[in-house]
Amino acid sequence: MKWNKDSLKELEKAPEFVRDMAKKSVESHAKKQGRKSVSLKDVKEVFDEYMGVLETEGVGGKKPTHIAIVVCERTSEACPATACLLSFQGRKVKFKEYDSDAKLVGFFSCGGCPGRRISRLLNNLKKSVKIDVVHLGSCMVREEYQPPCPNRKSIIKMIQSKGIKVVEGTHH
Repeated sequence: MKWNKDSLKELEKAPEFVRDMAKKSVESHAKKQGRKSVSLKDVKEVFDEYMGVLETEGVGGKKPTHIAIVVCERTSEACPATACLLSFQGRKVKFKEYDSDAKLVGFFSCGGCPGRRISRLLNNLKKSVKIDVVHLGSCMVREEYQPPCPNRKSIIKMIQSKGIKVVEGTHH
C-alpha cells in the first residue's frame, strides 16, 4: 500500500515498539475505506481510535495521575494480583490519595531478580504516556507471604532516577 510523505511522518509518532502494528492497522483502515493509499487523515483516525485511551486530560482539564504497578515475578506465578487491582479500582489502602481520574497505565512483573525488565518496560511506557507513580506490589514489600524483594532499594532508586515517584505497596 502506498503512503504519502505526511502520513509516514505521522506514523513515526507512534512508539517504536508498536509502529509495525500501527502501520498494519492504518493500512487495514484505508482498505476498508476502499483506498489503495494511506492518507494523513487515515493515520490520525486510527491513532485517535487506539491512542485515545491515553488522553492526558481529566475532568475540568486537570491532568490525571498515571500509575503503573510492578509485582514480583516469583509471586506472579501463583497470585493473579486481584487485590492489587481491586485496591486501585476502589481507591483503597495505598491508592486512597488518588481521585477518580487516576489511570492505571501499566501493570507488569519485575521480570525476576534483580528487577531486570522494569527499566525497559518503564522506558517503553514513557514513549506513549507520562508515568507519575509506580507502586511496588505488596508482594515486593511485605514479609507475610515471602521475604521482601532483596533488590527493592536498587529498584526504587532506578525508578526515581527516571523522575517517577515510588509508593511501596498496593493492598497492604
